[in-house]
Amino acid sequence: MAHQDNIDRLNTELDRRKDDLIALTQDLIRIPTLNPPGENYRLICEYLRDRLAPRYFQCELIRAHDTPGDCEKYPRWNIVARREGARSGECVHFNSHTDIVELGQDWTRDPFGGELDGDKIYGRGACDMKGGLAASIIAAEAFVDTFPDFSGAVEISGTADEETGGFGGVAYLAEKGYFAPARVQHVIIPEPLGLDSICLGHRGAWWAEIETKGRIAHGSMPFLGDCAVRHMGAVLNEMETELYPALAQKRTDMPVIPKGARQSTMNINSFHGGQNEPEAGFTGLPSPCVPDSARMVIDRRFLIEENIDDVQKEITDVLEKVKSEREGFAYKIREIQRIIPTMTAKDAPVVTSVASAIQNVLGKPAEYVVSPGSYDQKHIDRIGQLKNCIAYGPGILELAHQPDEYVEVSAMLDSAKIMGQSLIDLLVEKAA
Repeated sequence: MAHQDNIDRLNTELDRRKDDLIALTQDLIRIPTLNPPGENYRLICEYLRDRLAPRYFQCELIRAHDTPGDCEKYPRWNIVARREGARSGECVHFNSHTDIVELGQDWTRDPFGGELDGDKIYGRGACDMKGGLAASIIAAEAFVDTFPDFSGAVEISGTADEETGGFGGVAYLAEKGYFAPARVQHVIIPEPLGLDSICLGHRGAWWAEIETKGRIAHGSMPFLGDCAVRHMGAVLNEMETELYPALAQKRTDMPVIPKGARQSTMNINSFHGGQNEPEAGFTGLPSPCVPDSARMVIDRRFLIEENIDDVQKEITDVLEKVKSEREGFAYKIREIQRIIPTMTAKDAPVVTSVASAIQNVLGKPAEYVVSPGSYDQKHIDRIGQLKNCIAYGPGILELAHQPDEYVEVSAMLDSAKIMGQSLIDLLVEKAA
């Protein structure tokens, strides 16, 4: 009975804070933290500090010096806020990235307006993931006010650069020990993977740039040169006829969503051959040259059942086969980044606590999913060596990076109740 009484007390407090949840989400959306290049990171960290410090959270602003993109114009700032309980115990950490992607076209709402229309708050980052950040803050504040004698600690972080790899955010903090298992025991990342879904992890990724070489010559006499674009075309043809069908046959037992991602995939991220694109407004004509270089960036997503060395070998096998068949073919390959798949066990403490809360709040069992793309769990797992980590938060995944992105207030409130009940379970009742 005490368990339900605790839940009822917290839910009553969270319902009372609905307007604060809306206002907080709107404030966060109105800080344009576009990445690239990485704007207003310190501003949003200072906003979070000014909110949390008066509530007895010890706040650290941490710049990720010398990480990709960090410079005096666009410094990579992060915040870690920690509220200690009345006695020793475990720490539950809520981690949200503060950066947002470019706006794109076709918005019908102000992307930085935070407009409330019915149950929806619109704006870039509303879904991915300032709504999740706001929900976790409201959940944590309501929890510490309702149960001031809780054990352990509650942490909230706002981190940079998740949209571009997380190296100036969670990776940097993990390297500095902020996610060491002796310091933090449970991590919830409020990414928008579905209100009833616990995201256990993500597929792996291997990014690489492939360059084919040629020889420049006058375009009217291409036989005197060697066209690098044609060489790259042969690579693309080999990928289309052999590699892509082979990838489609690789299946996983990981519960990846959407179902189309339950296989190995590869995206051609970019392709460039020949002369550089002219500057905007240039009205001249291109010069007649045979291109001596073509470059392609690939984004290969792989499964937990695959080995990273085999993933790389599949690409080099394609290139070597083309080389054996084409006179003058030469290539270079450069790794851009690698991300190893990760998946938390279903019986991990943070998973079972959140699953119980989902059943209580939503009246149905939790779904278990895996993300098709990666997020900052990779750094918490691989660098921090902390396995007890999930993604759970409000929002519809398909709205991420879309025009007229929104988050539903009702979903944020429900997710705050689920996060709050997880805190009760981990820091009040199991600690008793």
